[in-house]
Amino acid sequence: MIHPLPAAFDGPGLPVDLDEAAHRCLVAGFDGTASVPATLKRLVDRGLGGVILFTRNVRDAEQVRRLTDELRAIRPDLIVGIDNEGGGIGHLVGAGAPDVPGNFALGVVDDTDLTARCADALAGHLAGLGITASYAPVADLQHHPDNPIVRTRSFGADPELVGRHLRAWITATEARGVASCAKHFPGHGGTVTDSHHDTAVDPRPYDELLPDLEAFRAAVAAGVPMLMSAHVVFPALDPNRPATLSRRILRDLLRDEIGFDGVLVSDALEMKAIADRYGEAAGARIALAAGADQVIVAVPDLETTLACRDAVLGALRNGALPDERVWEAAGRVRRLAERYATPAAPGTVAAWDSEAGAEAARRAVRGRSGRPPVSGAHVVDLFPPPHPALNWGGEDLLTELRAVDPTASGTAVTGEPADPAALVTGILRWAEGSPLIVATNDAGLHPWQARLRDSLLARRPDAVRVSTGLPEDGDDLCSYGRGRANLRALAEALTEAAAEAPAGE
Repeated sequence: MIHPLPAAFDGPGLPVDLDEAAHRCLVAGFDGTASVPATLKRLVDRGLGGVILFTRNVRDAEQVRRLTDELRAIRPDLIVGIDNEGGGIGHLVGAGAPDVPGNFALGVVDDTDLTARCADALAGHLAGLGITASYAPVADLQHHPDNPIVRTRSFGADPELVGRHLRAWITATEARGVASCAKHFPGHGGTVTDSHHDTAVDPRPYDELLPDLEAFRAAVAAGVPMLMSAHVVFPALDPNRPATLSRRILRDLLRDEIGFDGVLVSDALEMKAIADRYGEAAGARIALAAGADQVIVAVPDLETTLACRDAVLGALRNGALPDERVWEAAGRVRRLAERYATPAAPGTVAAWDSEAGAEAARRAVRGRSGRPPVSGAHVVDLFPPPHPALNWGGEDLLTELRAVDPTASGTAVTGEPADPAALVTGILRWAEGSPLIVATNDAGLHPWQARLRDSLLARRPDAVRVSTGLPEDGDDLCSYGRGRANLRALAEALTEAAAEAPAGE
């Protein structure tokens, strides 16, 4: 159903300019690749601050540029953004996104020039598509072994290392005229819960949170124009509300103590940590009152966006949300749009280093010295299903292994099998007479992977054991990520190609 959206007022006593300011505080997702939905057009015409694209909006590069041009034809100061972290996190594979490894691999290499070259490739690609806001890089520290959501999205656990790579990424992205966004303030790396699925809590005392805050201080010092809040409860900072809804965290800590004056955007409100406890509409109202400048409603159903918009307008009308708070937020969004809303003209974007990602991924692979290369292997690739909010999916080790060794064969397993014993027997039969490679992805979080791996190794102790996530004891090789660049580098290191580019060099 399409809601009629009056041009001047939405309820008694709400001036046109305040209505527009309130709309600037929203970022909306939508469905489709070929045209802009009528409801979204009306929201943009009313002053919608931004849209966020996902895989569902991407068919190819030319189509994406047409779509972004159509959006800006409605309102030139609309911010068009996307999650574009690199590695296995992104939505532009159909549009020819550069293959770069995820942040952890870049942190392992610890070459800030190389990180800048990878960030430049991603930002240059965005600029050519007419996308001028990237909800990246991740500034979270990965220091809890059971954290299910940050992991290889982080540059690492050391705040100094993370800080220098954040600076490299932010500076390179800025040079392309693209707005970067450090996330998820004040840090999601100390939780054992994915806030997409449930309330996440970081129980550490205040002094143990200081390293996480240092990473964000580095991003702010580097001039990052946006920060994204975490849907995480920090009892040491605010025992009652997640950071996205906490004035103590957003205003007192981020604005007053750290001194950030850019655009503060919420993580998506439909994530269960907000939606299940507060509801998206109430979440929008509370987040803006707490100090957020924009709230993201990423779901394609624009009814949810309209409900959030109506909650904000209603709170303005009844005084629950002060006018001054919305003027402040909208002012920041306007300044962001003045810097980043206008994309480069088609065909004017300078070339980027197309080999940076492959170089970084190769240099990140680590393994045991003296391990001989294998050929004609059967690879068993164990990994969880792609995260629907983050991954484009489709990456697998067998495809990359076959690209360098056409004689390879393999089996991909993306969830716990109904009959593990039968699967193990079948794999051993298929791999008979061939080298066996067993790859896991964060097996510590997914016990079914560990059980399958151990069953295979018990009967094939000669098998090569690799990890495509964070390293685990007993690995022969680790890629520190499952992006296509990571998996190709791992495949090269496993095969004869490794002789020309030794792992870790």
